[in-house]
Amino acid sequence: MKKILYKILAVILLITIAWFSFIYYVPYSKGTRSGELIKVSNKGVIFKTWEGEISQGISGAQIFSFSVLDKDKSVIEKLQDLQGNYVKVTYVERYTSFIFWGDTKYFIVEVQKETSPHFNKD
Repeated sequence: MKKILYKILAVILLITIAWFSFIYYVPYSKGTRSGELIKVSNKGVIFKTWEGEISQGISGAQIFSFSVLDKDKSVIEKLQDLQGNYVKVTYVERYTSFIFWGDTKYFIVEVQKETSPHFNKD
């Protein structure tokens, strides 16, 4: 009876590890987005996560919400420094997220300051 229980627990553990690995290592999509960085915050009660928003248009209806993993300290610092500026972010979209990663499926891996298309220098 114990051998069957151990085998069942081993199978459950392997499935859990495989699922976590798939979510972490296999992205759904990768891409870039540009807009005005309007929010960067560290929120949560038990699990503190970094969240942010980019306004991609004139109306507030075009908001891109994203998360940043805690291990990406340089990205977090750049986002904090560039808040209020026009930025281009490179992101990885995952199939889902875990509660300790963030609120969204979009994770920023790189950020750079861009020139706003609304300010024509001609």
